[in-house]
Amino acid sequence: MANIFRRALSRSRDRIAGALAGLVPGRRVDAATLQDLEAALIGADIGAETAIDLIDSVREARAEDVRAALAAEMVRVLEAVSGDVAEAETGPKVVLVVGVNGSGKTTSIAKLTRLHLDRGEKVLIAAADTFRAAAVEQLRLWADRLGVELIAQASGADPAAVAFDACQAAVARGSDVVFIDTAGRLHTQGNLMSELEKIRRVTRKVVPDGPHEVLLVLDGTTGQNGLRQAEEFLQSAGVTGLVLTKLDGTAKGGVALTIARRIGLPIRFVGTGERDSDLAEFNATEYVDGLLGTEATQ
Repeated sequence: MANIFRRALSRSRDRIAGALAGLVPGRRVDAATLQDLEAALIGADIGAETAIDLIDSVREARAEDVRAALAAEMVRVLEAVSGDVAEAETGPKVVLVVGVNGSGKTTSIAKLTRLHLDRGEKVLIAAADTFRAAAVEQLRLWADRLGVELIAQASGADPAAVAFDACQAAVARGSDVVFIDTAGRLHTQGNLMSELEKIRRVTRKVVPDGPHEVLLVLDGTTGQNGLRQAEEFLQSAGVTGLVLTKLDGTAKGGVALTIARRIGLPIRFVGTGERDSDLAEFNATEYVDGLLGTEATQ
């Protein structure tokens, strides 16, 4: 997987490598070099506050140790929020998938489905984004391609009713996992957040300890806008983890560090392409290796 991150984060890695090139072994790190490194981190979408903290962590390091010290601090920040993945006590694992339109939410559900199918698990999908007929049809195409059951209703139906039916079907069919797609309107719309809470409530009527995860899909190319989305959804949707999409060479990718530091949300998966196999579980050490161009040490 390290190769995935190396390809995906090449732009940011080149920028940071240019700043690190100013380090002279055997000498103290001068203020100008640290300033260049800070600017490179900010340019990688890490965010000003997080970049400053990272620079402070290596300010006293010897020049030849800066890269390794920076890598170790990045890994520490990311692993501090890794946490355990929730599992179902009885019945299917219920996963809500949230995010704004265009983030890659529907495709991410297909990729997550493929991942669980490859593990030998039975998956069911709920098309609870009933406000967009195109979203339902896109999920239907993926479900047919992957050979899994899709629970859907007519356009404009109550999303919570779809989620309820899906949970009942998952229990009846002995499914291991049910992924519930949700509407992707702007995260600032209060009615959407109320709808998500209703979905959470109805799933518990069927699976009392659900939903077990709420995954927020973030477009990796949106940078610090992704941070604001995460903050809004965390407040209203009880997000437990992230899927960072479109890390295909066009994204700067550093926003992962800022999300971990400021919000405390772990990144569970990263998407790197359009195929259903283009999904990888997030690994902090390999991510930092891709960002800095050297094996990260803890």
